[in-house]
Amino acid sequence: MEIKLNSDELRLMSLFQSVTSATARDCIVDEKMDRVIFVVNKGQMGLAIGKGGSMIKQLQNVVAKKIELVEFSDDAAEFIRNMLNSDMVNDVRISDRSDGTKQAVVTVDQRKKGAVVGREGRNAEKARLLAKRYFQITNVQIVSPEQGNSNRVNMDG
Repeated sequence: MEIKLNSDELRLMSLFQSVTSATARDCIVDEKMDRVIFVVNKGQMGLAIGKGGSMIKQLQNVVAKKIELVEFSDDAAEFIRNMLNSDMVNDVRISDRSDGTKQAVVTVDQRKKGAVVGREGRNAEKARLLAKRYFQITNVQIVSPEQGNSNRVNMDG
């Protein structure tokens, strides 16, 4: 699948590369959440963030929006894990649904669910956006096993 970028996104990627020396493989301007999401090549997160977050802070000042980074992976489950803070994710399962679409079910510890979903659902929304863009996964669910199914965050897109 080919990802098309507009001139603003290409300009931001060029700026990202010149500020951080890391390579962004994608850029999403998320107006709804007032942020720019960069998908960084595997192994380049440290370079992109900079010592003490210096590169990200510099970029945020130039762009005047919140900058979020995601490390790319060819593996859909690992990519989703990277988007949602891999330390807090217990499991990611990807399955085909009866309607022919794909869905990802992300299992997290009940106590960490709020942090994984993010304020106003921003992390869940980011996972949904990128999972769809790269792996045609149309549904990302974040579940906590302790509470059964009553505590699902369903992000259909």
